[in-house]
Amino acid sequence: MTTAGAPGPVDESDGKGGLRAALSGLTTRGRSFLAAGVAATVCAYALGQGDLLRVGLLLAALPLVCVTALYRTRYRVAGSRRLSPSRVPAGSEARVHLRMDNVSRLHTGLLMLQDRVPYVLGPRPRFVLDRVEPGGVREVSYRIRSDLRGRYPLGPLQLQLSDPFGMCELTRSFSAYDTLVVIPRTEPLPALRLAGEASGYGDVRQRSLALAGEDDIIPRGYRHGDDLRRVHWRSTARHGELMVRREEQPQRARCTVLLDTRRIAYQGAGPGSAFEWAVSGAASALVHMLERGFAVRLLTDEGSAVPGEGADGFAGSSQESADSAGLMMDTLAAVGHSDGGGLSRAYDVLRGGDEGLLVAFFGDLDEEQAAVAARMRQRSRGAVAFVLDGDGRAHGSGAAPSASGRLRLLREAGWTVVAVPPGAELARLWQQAGQEGAGAQYSAARPSVPGTTTGF
Repeated sequence: MTTAGAPGPVDESDGKGGLRAALSGLTTRGRSFLAAGVAATVCAYALGQGDLLRVGLLLAALPLVCVTALYRTRYRVAGSRRLSPSRVPAGSEARVHLRMDNVSRLHTGLLMLQDRVPYVLGPRPRFVLDRVEPGGVREVSYRIRSDLRGRYPLGPLQLQLSDPFGMCELTRSFSAYDTLVVIPRTEPLPALRLAGEASGYGDVRQRSLALAGEDDIIPRGYRHGDDLRRVHWRSTARHGELMVRREEQPQRARCTVLLDTRRIAYQGAGPGSAFEWAVSGAASALVHMLERGFAVRLLTDEGSAVPGEGADGFAGSSQESADSAGLMMDTLAAVGHSDGGGLSRAYDVLRGGDEGLLVAFFGDLDEEQAAVAARMRQRSRGAVAFVLDGDGRAHGSGAAPSASGRLRLLREAGWTVVAVPPGAELARLWQQAGQEGAGAQYSAARPSVPGTTTGF
């Protein structure tokens, strides 16, 4: 039997290796018949019983005939798999659709279809397919679900072919694999405004118009297709060539989401652990800020960002927000603990430029790492920190004095700090961060200046 699947068909029915594989496919029934036939033949030869000899030969020949017939069968079957969807949040179900096409000119026998899936996705699905006519199609589907985020391989598909007497079973495998991506759960977050010095498209656009008018006064050379109404005649006369005014390009507000993945900063494991809460919180913040029109970057304590982003490390234009969110979610689906003990690499990345708004999800911070985190605020126009301790207890009431001091250090550096109690909803903490940040900015500087708030 030949099974065809991407990439390319697989033919395992030729050669001595295929014959040995066919003999090894004898079922318990086939081996029993063969053993009984050999025993009867030996006894008949020893006792001189002709009738018993014929029975023994029949018993021994039947499984061998089934093996030969099954081995020489030339089925060509094409298989495909489709995931719907291929990226799901943890705890949600995905459906896998399997399609089998008989591309040969013969009817197939009884087929058993089996797909390999990781243990955490559930039991291995098996389907029995009746005879498939030439050119016929059979479609089946099954559901998979995981409470743990990650990237899970599916496949390869396996077909099991058996003879009508159940003497022999041959298994053929396709070569195609698929990957199910289980991303962290996300929560819808309220649209708030945090005190800062940068904004999104709208406010920056208004300030640019107020200062420089509708157009930038710096001209550039004329290009084919430019509107002639934008010709800047004074520059044209000065340069001796046709010059046009540049259109004002609205600046896009930036946001960096920092995820602390240090192993020593968290305790516990599983879907309800503090680390999984931090990963889910970072995912929720990324999606929310992209929906708000921000250019977003995901950063870890190791200083690594999501591959495939813009040249400056931030997500691309608003039309690419869905793709950017997909890249970041794929990264968060597979992110694990880092063995590093500090935040210095992330600080080196953050101090390299203007980061806009900084949203951080920290684990347990000692005095040294709290000082490093405090310095991160210097390159950000606004900073919000959600802090968990190692075992998920809040740094709030009942926290150790040293832990309260480390959080106070962040607040004195300009951070808006929110202590995360176990089982807290991120939406409520997000609301709290907005209220605390706005109150701190209002008390620090009066009167407030219009257009100096950052929406998040």
